[in-house]
Amino acid sequence: MEQDIKGKKVLVVGLAKSGTAAARLAAREGARVTATDRRAATELTQPLAELAGTNASLALGGHDERDFTSADLIVLSPGVPMALPEIAAARRQGVPVLAEVELAWRFLGRLPVVGITGTNGKSTTTALTGELFRQDRRAFVGGNLGTPLCQLILSGREADVAVVELSSFQLEGIERFRPRVAAILNVTPDHLDRYAGVEDYAAAKARLFMNQQAGDDAVANVRDDRALAMAGASRGSLYTFGFGQTAPRSARDPSSGDGPAQLLFTPRTGEAEAYQLRSRALRGRHNRENALAAILCARLLDVPQEKVQAGLDAFPGLPHRLELVHEAAGVEYVNDSKATNVDSTQVGLAAFPPGKPSVILIMGGRGKRAPYAPLRELFSNRVKALLTIGEDAPAIEQELGGLCPTESCGDLAGAVQRAARLAGDGDVVLLSPACASYDQFKNYEERGEVFRRLVRALQ
Repeated sequence: MEQDIKGKKVLVVGLAKSGTAAARLAAREGARVTATDRRAATELTQPLAELAGTNASLALGGHDERDFTSADLIVLSPGVPMALPEIAAARRQGVPVLAEVELAWRFLGRLPVVGITGTNGKSTTTALTGELFRQDRRAFVGGNLGTPLCQLILSGREADVAVVELSSFQLEGIERFRPRVAAILNVTPDHLDRYAGVEDYAAAKARLFMNQQAGDDAVANVRDDRALAMAGASRGSLYTFGFGQTAPRSARDPSSGDGPAQLLFTPRTGEAEAYQLRSRALRGRHNRENALAAILCARLLDVPQEKVQAGLDAFPGLPHRLELVHEAAGVEYVNDSKATNVDSTQVGLAAFPPGKPSVILIMGGRGKRAPYAPLRELFSNRVKALLTIGEDAPAIEQELGGLCPTESCGDLAGAVQRAARLAGDGDVVLLSPACASYDQFKNYEERGEVFRRLVRALQ
């Protein structure tokens, strides 16, 4: 690959983390790099600091079609759509267009890659899979999750495996990328502002399997027919995960998600292996599926059984995703700020078993015009009190307020103070807003961090 780009004109489009890493790698390998972004230099302080000292020239504040059509190679950041008119013009001229992960792949040598995609759960599954591998070997964990794959090559770090979260946007731009293990968790309608329909969206994700060969493994959710069909098209061996009875080449939870979590991995031949799911960071039916997929990914690359169990026990969870931030006097405070829509709050609430009202739920923010009624069935014998915040508090109270004691708290500080007064031994204070954060916070991360600080200040 070095000979392919040395001296060539490489255009990197988009200077988010992935684009910046790709520009640095291409420049290091002797390409003549131009980096273009629609944002002005004043909005790109960090990327420009990272590119300082390279030979990259900059085309900021907009795109010039001539930069695209005169390039020998174009590398796209994930946030840049393939439908960009300048990209279409370059393609008509025969200019190859690659994703950052494809550029990185060509420098990885024989390093085995575990690629994980899906509409929901891929960040948790990627992080958990990385934790399982780290119990046994040096693992790079990144991709869409946070650290670009190009950064692994730039860092000079030694790794025995790369565990990479892959979005549909990244997979649009792969050509040779070949994961040793490829996992698809689920496919539901998403990003329909970028795709003509769910079939186009699914076709982008299906590219994960297109280069696999005999000796590779494909992993899919047994309850998702579309995911099964995508993985079934791989030339590798198919393994499935889900709930129900054990089967060869599978990982299963025989409890159907309701009983104690004993997860069973059954190899191609031989007896099933049992794993316990004890971490509160992996509570909920959805996280049982994530754990089953992670077990498959690790065992298919021979992480020993005892190391897999150690990783399941050690996994701390991801920030802002059902994150236990504090526990005091028998009360758990859980940060699920990443739940920016009703579907995500459904998953968060369902992670806590019914039986007695024990969840003090904090909801609200900037609504997305979706009904809150789908949450109603989860309130019975589960939600002790509903505390609302932000712009959409009135709509939430109108749809859900009759199901339990409900109070409007205005802001997150007021809600945390009120929740602490209401909570008793065995209760959970759950921030799961079902709304965007932009009415009171910069993003959901800031909202979650403020929740952490407020909870710790209670002490």
